[in-house]
Amino acid sequence: MEQDYLKKGKLEETARKLEQQIEQEPDNPVLYINYGNLISAVHEYEKAIAFFEKALQLDPEAGTAWYSMGIALYELERYPEAAHCFQQALHKGIQEGDLYFMLGMCYVQNNEQRRALPHFLRATELDSNDVESLFQYGLCLAQMEQVNEAVDVFQRVTAKNPKHADAFYNLGVGYVYFDKPQEALEAFNQALSIQPDHYLAANGKKNVENILN
Repeated sequence: MEQDYLKKGKLEETARKLEQQIEQEPDNPVLYINYGNLISAVHEYEKAIAFFEKALQLDPEAGTAWYSMGIALYELERYPEAAHCFQQALHKGIQEGDLYFMLGMCYVQNNEQRRALPHFLRATELDSNDVESLFQYGLCLAQMEQVNEAVDVFQRVTAKNPKHADAFYNLGVGYVYFDKPQEALEAFNQALSIQPDHYLAANGKKNVENILN
């Protein structure tokens, strides 16, 4: 029912309903999680965390509370704390691609690409259509100088999503690395056809054209 209200944008009505339910069932952790998610939706992350903490006081095994608190902490750029919450959510039994993706992103934000890799890989295993996890996996490989593997991944991303400008850009960078300027130019052009204001792709194209000319 809360989801239906959210879809209609009736946030205030949903909040009142949840407040009434909390008064009636003050020991129900699900209500605190729902309320926390509601106020997270309007970017009141600090307040939301207090509700998730209350839910965990009532039920320390509530994996969804750990996950939702991780999201709020991530939005506040408190990445180590967010990673801890996501790890707890895993331990409590949540096995979803989004969770592995967010855990990977925490490590990326802390420049721990090696730790991020298996989490992005696991996300793609759980959802073969998860293009963004696959893309982030490729970025990690590239940043770890495993460029050949990264190029393979970016090719897979563009095959799954022909409108992924950043994947084409990074594919172009990979081709430059392997001294394939013509392929690089095609990749940069493809990125620019999708996103004409892609500054990095424009710069890459200019550099490659200088090489070819």
